[in-house]
Amino acid sequence: MAKITQIKVNGTVRKIDVDSQWTLLSVLRDQLDLTGTKYGCGEGQCGACTVLINGVAKRSCRTQIGLVGDNEVTTIEGLAVGEHLHPLQQAFLDEAAMQCAYCTSGMIMSATALLNSNHSPSTDDILQAMEGNICRCGTYSRIVSAIQKAAKAMPAVEQRS
Repeated sequence: MAKITQIKVNGTVRKIDVDSQWTLLSVLRDQLDLTGTKYGCGEGQCGACTVLINGVAKRSCRTQIGLVGDNEVTTIEGLAVGEHLHPLQQAFLDEAAMQCAYCTSGMIMSATALLNSNHSPSTDDILQAMEGNICRCGTYSRIVSAIQKAAKAMPAVEQRS
């Protein structure tokens, strides 16, 4: 099998030595110690393993590392800038949009993909984008509130940059 020797994650090229058949989730967690991305169902159905590949939400448990190529992978660890949380991370805290928090990184990554493409989503847009992300604790209304709050905060963040 073909070996993969590097991957670009959170803006940094990282060296790895894995078979191209490995899942992106396994590489992130087991090779790169990026454990914010969670293993949930292993079938791409729950959303706990969601990361961004070139800004698009993808299930890392179903993505073979050999298919990632030179694309940019962003994990939950790559959203904050230094000590400053991404607006979605802060909004999830502010709105108490988590209980056990197992789904939170996948939720935030799916929401990031949404807000990157739609800066002012309607509630229906949010519900559609988050479909397939399962919260076992049932904090869905708070998750929607957090995404709405972050959407309002993000233009102000972009203006400061």
